[in-house]
Amino acid sequence: MSDNRKTAVIIGAGPAGLTAAYMLLKETGIRPVVLEESGYIGGISRTHVYNGNRMDLGGHRFFSKSEEVNRLWDELMPLQGSPAFDDIRLGAQKDLNPGGPDPEAEDRVMLRRRRLSRIFFDGKFYDYPISLKPETFKNFGFATTMKVGFSYLASVFRKLPEDNLENLYINSFGRKLYSMFFEYYTENLWGRHPSEIDASWGKQRTKGLSIFGIIKDYLGKVFKVKNRKVNTSLIEEFRYPKKGPGQLWEYLADDIRRMGGEIVMNARVRDVLVEDGRVISVSTDDGRTFAADEFFSTMPVRDLVAGMGDAAPEDMRRIAAGLPYRDYITVGMLVDRLKLENRTAYKTLTGDVPDCWIYIQDRNVKLGRLQIYNNWSPYLVSDPEHSIWIGLEYFCNEGDSMWTMSDADFIEMAKRELAAIGVIGDPSEVRDACRLKVKKAYPAYFDTYSEFDSLKEWLSSIPNLWCLGRNGQHRYNNMDHSMLTAIEAVRAVAAGSTDKTAVWGVNTEKEYHEAKSEEK
Repeated sequence: MSDNRKTAVIIGAGPAGLTAAYMLLKETGIRPVVLEESGYIGGISRTHVYNGNRMDLGGHRFFSKSEEVNRLWDELMPLQGSPAFDDIRLGAQKDLNPGGPDPEAEDRVMLRRRRLSRIFFDGKFYDYPISLKPETFKNFGFATTMKVGFSYLASVFRKLPEDNLENLYINSFGRKLYSMFFEYYTENLWGRHPSEIDASWGKQRTKGLSIFGIIKDYLGKVFKVKNRKVNTSLIEEFRYPKKGPGQLWEYLADDIRRMGGEIVMNARVRDVLVEDGRVISVSTDDGRTFAADEFFSTMPVRDLVAGMGDAAPEDMRRIAAGLPYRDYITVGMLVDRLKLENRTAYKTLTGDVPDCWIYIQDRNVKLGRLQIYNNWSPYLVSDPEHSIWIGLEYFCNEGDSMWTMSDADFIEMAKRELAAIGVIGDPSEVRDACRLKVKKAYPAYFDTYSEFDSLKEWLSSIPNLWCLGRNGQHRYNNMDHSMLTAIEAVRAVAAGSTDKTAVWGVNTEKEYHEAKSEEK
């Protein structure tokens, strides 16, 4: 008997695409077919394994203000009910989930992890975001502290028009802090000066974070304010899959297959056939064609519109072709110890610093961020008691000098940079290393992005096309935002609606930006 159910083609097996497939199977009678261009699950949220050590590409904290997303994570991977390996060894006390799985005995488990991310500037550590701790002012010194204070006061009384990212940061933090901690890092990340970047990126990523917000949070802690609002940039704990973010998406892919969905790997979508204002089918590089009733796209908007050919108006093709992206390179390195001294109150298995990642603010190196995988999860590291597994993150453009550099040369450069800023003593201390490249990791907010609303409106006019996730919406979404775009799209399809307002509205509404209330 033939299957007469409706079908949906989903382009991309990352968080948005897999969430869409799962929700279609749970809440509709539509059968999803997921087309993934690569040979792995999870998109940029995958976990890469190298010589027994696991790498999280970019760092993925599982934290959301959406109860719907949190429930879905709980459903897929319950929170730990017993201590993790490092907690046992260090005697750390954490809130556990009664009846939850034991991470020492089971793999399908979320860990509760401490968030610590700091800035490394001029050989000193500063909290990220900047805090009001005495150590901060000690590191600044009296002169810099005064400059920071008066600079912020100046920004309070003289607001700049927030028509670019530089002005947004100056308004929020003052010109002095901006020049110290935002200007170079932002330019390194995007390859453009902040004055050339649309302010909407900063509004989306910082979600109202400012010196005022930091002071308010600090006072809330001091006076033990109940039900205080906590900005997402100030959270102190998060959930994390035992073996990295890709583990959750691999489990979800297995669930999708078991429920009757299909996932086709190594299937890069090239052509998108549009007739009479509707998507009819998509074709892959190897010549296969997939027809369906509904289409969910997480592929880059630039590629999606290019695949439509003349079916897309000339102006829409121009805008899409001009949308910029930033690519990403990470180098995994295995060392015995770091040279950095742990002056925090937090212990680690090796005695090293307890940071999840460190923002590198040094104009003499290209390194942007440093991850310490041991601190994300001890299960990412083959020998977490005697070695440190770190990830060095670089931002570049596909085809530039960093992208085209050989793996061996790039790794040697990364070793030298790590030694130059004092993270390790000498390049020879690196015992093992690997290099990974990720295309279109970050949709950027300049060039034709200023015209993106026109393109969004046209894409939304195609009734059976749903653009989801970070690249599908050309928006720097977090993982939970990408999942929410999928949930909203499936909800609309199930209701027989073609209205895309809620899908595009994720991570833009004021209510969503408001901080989550936490009982203290």
